[in-house]
Amino acid sequence: MPNESTADIIKTVTNKESNLVIRPFTASDTDVVILIWGQCGLIKPWNNPHLDIVRKLSFQPDWFLVGELYGEVIATAMFGCDEHRGWLNYFAVTPKFQKLGYGSQLMAFGEMKLIEKGCPKLNLQIRADNSTAAIFYKTVGYTQDTVISLGKRLIKDEALDKPIDKTINKPINNAQQKN
Repeated sequence: MPNESTADIIKTVTNKESNLVIRPFTASDTDVVILIWGQCGLIKPWNNPHLDIVRKLSFQPDWFLVGELYGEVIATAMFGCDEHRGWLNYFAVTPKFQKLGYGSQLMAFGEMKLIEKGCPKLNLQIRADNSTAAIFYKTVGYTQDTVISLGKRLIKDEALDKPIDKTINKPINNAQQKN
């Protein structure tokens, strides 16, 4: 990435002449995407990020987006639509690029994809302790619905401490390790 000051980056975003390129995720993005999720506090012990990527790539893979600035992935979003509602998961912007407009651009791009699909509403969930995300979503027009969000884990993810076979993005089981 060229040596740009924060002021130059803000000027670029403010002038709507952003150099952010939004494109579908590719397998070569895996490590940096997981790094960004970690930097943003999105990885939890009950969610194996590699398996979450595999799951997303099996359903609407073109809606798994990354934002790239000067060839560097700085943002991620997993949009989806079930024909009734849109959903958003793993929305993250590298901390040093937060509050510069890149998240808003990625959000607007995903919203347009949903509108083009005829999706009437986008739902998202944030963890109760993630006040930074709550503020961001309010600034881009989201309001808190009067609903209770419930969840039930149907498939327990493999432990994160197992090595990952990067060719298939799945944990290596004991039989594979012996071979």
